[in-house]
Order: sequence, then structure tokens, then C-alpha cells
Amino acid sequence: MSGDLKAHVHDLLTKRQAHVQLDDVLDGFSTQRINEDMGLPYTAWGLLWHVWFTQRDILNFVRDEPYTELEWPADYWPKSAGTPESWAQTVQAFRDDLAAFLDLFDKADPLAIVPNGIGNGEQTWLREALLIADHNAYHLGQLVMARRLLEREDG
Repeated sequence: MSGDLKAHVHDLLTKRQAHVQLDDVLDGFSTQRINEDMGLPYTAWGLLWHVWFTQRDILNFVRDEPYTELEWPADYWPKSAGTPESWAQTVQAFRDDLAAFLDLFDKADPLAIVPNGIGNGEQTWLREALLIADHNAYHLGQLVMARRLLEREDG
């Protein structure tokens, strides 16, 4: 059972299913306008950075003892504009961190409480994996919308 569950989680986090994956969104995404105001409460850069940073925070939560809780929302959004270089670095960090999380997940009992979790059974490895999947899907969908707005303004 655990192996099947882990395979489903891997697929959810790494394969196109009912939602887009990072590569789907980034294929052909121009980095020239990532800081542009589109009339939304965020920029394309802000979304990418936020998705990466939140995933990194969850990775830190499951692997770092002790974990230092960050301040929401101030710590979870970029404080400066992005560049094509920081965009590329953030994309690579997103991929690296997801691989690191999945490596840890593979070694854990999905229903076990993560090292920094509280003892009520809520903060399991499975919960953290589903949290990453849900959060990434939500904000990658927003990044698709941002890309479409930017492309429409180009046309």
C-alpha cells in the first residue's frame, strides 16, 4: 500500500495530470516582463518566487531540526524585483528542492509525523506532500494567467 501511495504522490508532484507543472508554464515564458504590473496583486516574478519559497519552507520544515517558523505573509513574497538570472536560479532551486523533498518522502512512512510536526497526527509526510502539490497547482495556475495577460498585451 505505501509504495502505491508514494507512486501516486510522485505522479501528483511531477507529472501533468489535472493541473499544470512548472515546465508547462515556463515553456516559452519571456523573462523580459516578469516584474510588470498586470493589474493583479502580484507579478509573474512574485508568483514564481513565492511558489519556490513556500516549497522550500516546507522542505525546511520536514528536514531541519529545529525549524524556525516564518512570518506570514511578509516572509513569503519577494522583497525585490526579479531578473532573468534570478528567474533561472529560482526555477532550478524549485526543481532541486522538489527532488530533495521527494527523496526524503521516499524514505519515510507517508503517515508518520514529520520531525517538526506536532503530535496530533496532522503534520504527516503525506500532508506535507499534498500541501506542496495543492499550493504549487494553485499558484502555477495563477502564473499561467499572468503569462496569458502579458502575451495578450504584447499582441
